[in-house]
Amino acid sequence: MAVPKKKTSKSKKNMRRSHDSISAPGISTCSQCQEPKLPHRVCANCGTYKGKEILSDTSI
Repeated sequence: MAVPKKKTSKSKKNMRRSHDSISAPGISTCSQCQEPKLPHRVCANCGTYKGKEILSDTSI
């Protein structure tokens, strides 16, 4: 069984974990109603995507 010869330092351990942090999602604004929304998704407020009405009933 493989056993490490030396202790991994805090610096080396944290460098390995540097990409594991959580990032905030990107927020864009709807071109119709100016409400915040996730990019590349239908607006939950007005139901439009790229200026076209996708959802006629806005109750999602």
